[in-house]
Amino acid sequence: MKVLITGAAGGLGRTYINECIKRSYEVCATDINNNGLITMREGIYNRYRKNILTYPCDLTNDNSVNKLMDYLKEQQFEVDMLLNVAGIDFEGGFLDRSFSEIQNVINLNILGTLRVTHKILSSKEFSKRFYIINISSLAAEQPIPLKATYAASKRFLLDFSRAIGEELKSKHVNVLAVCPGGLATTCEVMHAINGQGFFGAITTCNMERVVTHSIDYVLKGKTKYIPGIFNKLASCLNYLLPINFTTKYLYKRWAKAQSTWLTGLVEEIKV
Repeated sequence: MKVLITGAAGGLGRTYINECIKRSYEVCATDINNNGLITMREGIYNRYRKNILTYPCDLTNDNSVNKLMDYLKEQQFEVDMLLNVAGIDFEGGFLDRSFSEIQNVINLNILGTLRVTHKILSSKEFSKRFYIINISSLAAEQPIPLKATYAASKRFLLDFSRAIGEELKSKHVNVLAVCPGGLATTCEVMHAINGQGFFGAITTCNMERVVTHSIDYVLKGKTKYIPGIFNKLASCLNYLLPINFTTKYLYKRWAKAQSTWLTGLVEEIKV
């Protein structure tokens, strides 16, 4: 199995790489952060004595993705599984962020994912089974004030995954949307999780478990994966409760949480 992983220098991407190595898959890892890729590649070799391919790529730039495709062809790396991990978020209300930051969320989470997915699929002859994992979010399940653009971008990925999964089923393509709650990928994210208190704790997912199960599920042909019993329950409630009620509740929850963790983060930086 040959696997292409985007956003590979981040915490979730690195966890996917570790799992793929354990499964004896061949890996090509890409990220805009080339230094992070180099450090990660060296760490993988030191730990497993395995070599992986790495190539820096800006998924928001068409020319950069074309160069990635050329590299894969040169390396005779015919992708069997695409893991769309790359994504970005900026905390805060819609008017608290610059329009450039909002565009960055859309350009990477949506357009970047579409770009690399379309180019990879367009290069396939579909002579054998092909697998795609798109990292959506529990945030895709409902509108979330103060995370409006991010949540909407993840909803797009969820609906897109379901749609092309059905569309490409006859070509033997399995598409899985992964919708986790919090994942402790960075210190900033951990501050955000802690800022949510009880709800942050019960919605947070074990990253290794999410990675292992998501690969297992896409191989079995499943189309959606929500990790965690509470998260599954919350997803079901979204279809039972009025949308205005959940939107108002989430606004109050996120307003309090962001105030708590952003204040804590600023104080830590000052120290």
